[in-house]
Amino acid sequence: MQVTEVVSDGLKREFKVVVNAAQLDRDLDTKLKELAGRANIRGFRPGKVPVPHLRRVYGKSVMADVVQQAIDDTSKKVVEERSLKPAYQPEVKLPEDRAEVEKIMEGKGDLAYSLSFEIIPDFDIQDFSGIELSRHVVAVEDSHVEEALDRLAAQSRGFTAREEGKGAETGDRLTISFVGRIDGEVFENGTASDVPLVLGSGQFLPGFEDQLVGAKAGDDVLVKVTFPETYGVAELAGKPAEFEVKVSAVEVPEQQSVEETAARLGFENGEKLKEALKSRIGEEFASMSNMKLKRDVLDALDKAYNFELPSKLVEAEFAGIWRELANEMARSGKSFADEGTTEEEAQKEYRAIAERRVRLGLVLGTLGERENIQVTDQEMQKALLDRASQFPGQGKQVIDFYRKNPRALVELRGPIFEQKVVDFIVSKAKVTEKPVTREELQALVKDEEEDFHYGHDHEHDHDHDHHHHHDHDHHGHDHDHGHDHDHHHDEGEHRT
Repeated sequence: MQVTEVVSDGLKREFKVVVNAAQLDRDLDTKLKELAGRANIRGFRPGKVPVPHLRRVYGKSVMADVVQQAIDDTSKKVVEERSLKPAYQPEVKLPEDRAEVEKIMEGKGDLAYSLSFEIIPDFDIQDFSGIELSRHVVAVEDSHVEEALDRLAAQSRGFTAREEGKGAETGDRLTISFVGRIDGEVFENGTASDVPLVLGSGQFLPGFEDQLVGAKAGDDVLVKVTFPETYGVAELAGKPAEFEVKVSAVEVPEQQSVEETAARLGFENGEKLKEALKSRIGEEFASMSNMKLKRDVLDALDKAYNFELPSKLVEAEFAGIWRELANEMARSGKSFADEGTTEEEAQKEYRAIAERRVRLGLVLGTLGERENIQVTDQEMQKALLDRASQFPGQGKQVIDFYRKNPRALVELRGPIFEQKVVDFIVSKAKVTEKPVTREELQALVKDEEEDFHYGHDHEHDHDHDHHHHHDHDHHGHDHDHGHDHDHHHDEGEHRT
């Protein structure tokens, strides 16, 4: 093998590698002899097929395997001998001339190929003991538990018809049918029949439910509302609309005691239910707190590091972000102008996000490697079972999929590794607890709802941001559904 370095510019490396024809021929002969020992061809005794015959019949196909193996072995050797750390799988370029390729396949020409990649930048991991962090803590109040109890009761309580002639009040359940019009014209998906609506639930457009307070069974009500400027359907956003609503039933919620709610949910008594709710609420608050703390760690790292990035990683990360953005805009029918920006400005913004992700991915990956942070088999097993539990009735298929797809399994490992590195940083930093209210914590993590992750254990290419949008069953409704999961991890990552 002859190796010539042809590019060494910043992080970029390119080598010309030549494996001479004689070596390829020797490797081919070795493979053919192995084949001869097990070949079963008509006219020859099993295992006694002459190598020259196999060369004539199978020479080219076996040589293709020899060439591939030579590329795998020599490219690996080039990297290892020079102690290089590629940021991604090196790119191999073979000769484009068909005649040259034919000569190689016939054993008459040297194999010459180029090997190009970018290396992981060299940077010093800084001391984390100087980082000051705040862990925002919310105490679970009795009012939080009572609110949760009210919600559970509302989900399971029954309804009875309101006294005839009495108008609907907030909390009542109406059954309505409606036809929506804009500028006098019925619009798509603006019509529905026999829809249940609990007044005050916020299920419909802002102002819609308020105008049905006081309505009686059998009433016709003209509801006038304006679609929000941020509505998910561009053709309707900001438009005033009128809905001709027919109220066919008004029902009053039945009162339900704590003990009745507990019994319906299978708890021994009301106190046991309250204990369970308090524990669950505490876990939710802790999750929000950890989300905020993680974001603060990543922000601190982003300020602390600035080094050259592998351009191909940045481009791949940007392409993924831009593809998701394009899909989102296509679904919503919105343009850059609707968002108050231009395509050029948006590209600049999202490229900066891609660079941040890649940079933080490299920092976390390098730190994790230095500290020998590992993801255990038990942690992987738990993650696999957690993922399977998200698909009721399909758990076995989900587990089989991950076990048969190493890349998917690596993506499952990434968030675990990433969190363990963040936890390590937190363990070395100066962390003080800061009591806050639930509302304050919710405001702090509002921007985290896209489920960010950085990346990771030096072995995977993944990361895609979760995007959220509105799904509309019909345009009186305004449900907010998150979608596009398999986790989009927050900040990019790298491979070695």
